Amino acid sequence: MTIHVPAWIDGQLRPVEKMDVHRRGLRHRAVSVFVLSGEKVLLQKRAAGKYHTPGLWANACCTHPAWGEAPHDAATRRLTEELGVTGLPLDWRDRIEYRADVGGGLVEHEVVDLYVGRPAGRLALAPDPAEVAETRWMAYHDLVRDVACHPEFYTPWLEIYLRDHSHRIVGAVEGA
Repeated sequence: MTIHVPAWIDGQLRPVEKMDVHRRGLRHRAVSVFVLSGEKVLLQKRAAGKYHTPGLWANACCTHPAWGEAPHDAATRRLTEELGVTGLPLDWRDRIEYRADVGGGLVEHEVVDLYVGRPAGRLALAPDPAEVAETRWMAYHDLVRDVACHPEFYTPWLEIYLRDHSHRIVGAVEGA
């Protein structure tokens, strides 16, 4: 199945095949979801079969909206597809832009709508093994420290989010 994502070409937003976007490093739309419970952040380890950054830890989920899909709908859809999470309200936090080499000649140059979900109780997870190798909850401050000490275990975007945009994402975490 060919997926077309919204990317800017000559100043116009156009549908472009996802892999072409990454090979060319085109600026494109994306969404990223953080799930927070108290001071803990839900992480997922990307499955070994992912087309880039396999086996690295990331935030709850990320995706590219399909052409014509609203960012909030894409975030909700991907939470279900990757983690089996349904019914979690998502709050839009901000739109940020970053550029990162993700290996294999691929570049993420994303304009990202950031969302945060806060489950009211215990969150039931049913990860898709084709997408997610494992999940874990980690205290925010421990995560920041570990990413700084061992960036090779984490996706480039998670490092960027924590370094440059944490106040937008986890500003409500005590001491963040």
